[in-house]
Amino acid sequence: MTHRTPHGSGAKGPDELRQQIEQTRHQLGDTVAQLMEKADVKGRARARAADLRDKAGAMTVQLRASAAHAGHDMQGKAARAGHAMQGTAAKAGHAVQGSAVKAGHAVQGSAVKAGHAVQGRAADAGHSLEGSVPQPLRGALRRGMRHPGPIIAVGVLGAAAVAAGIAWRRQHHR
Repeated sequence: MTHRTPHGSGAKGPDELRQQIEQTRHQLGDTVAQLMEKADVKGRARARAADLRDKAGAMTVQLRASAAHAGHDMQGKAARAGHAMQGTAAKAGHAVQGSAVKAGHAVQGSAVKAGHAVQGRAADAGHSLEGSVPQPLRGALRRGMRHPGPIIAVGVLGAAAVAAGIAWRRQHHR
């Protein structure tokens, strides 16, 4: 009598029949294990929960890395903007400083010119007054003409005061 296997081929000997039986048992064991896995709802739920936890952990790490990267980008942009503003402020400061230096030189030049003009006029006035000054004051006038330092100082201070007044007036009455 010939035994048939599920595949439709007959066994040619008892050894081959034993092999086919062993193979069928393994296949049945695998099928039963697969069915048991499908029937184990709790186990599948635990495995799914573990997978979801792993995915959530990976997403958390990714989001933290993205947030850190965005923070570093913003920090860099803020630093670049700060440096740009600092450069602009420095340029503006240098421009104002240059204008102030030019104005100072202009006032100084005007004061020197005015001082020289006052000195010249004072000398002219001193010479013309010398003859008309009474005798007791002529000695003081001659000493002033020999040592003109104090007279020049008064003249320069007067010229500086006039120049400062003109500059102030120009600045406040525009």
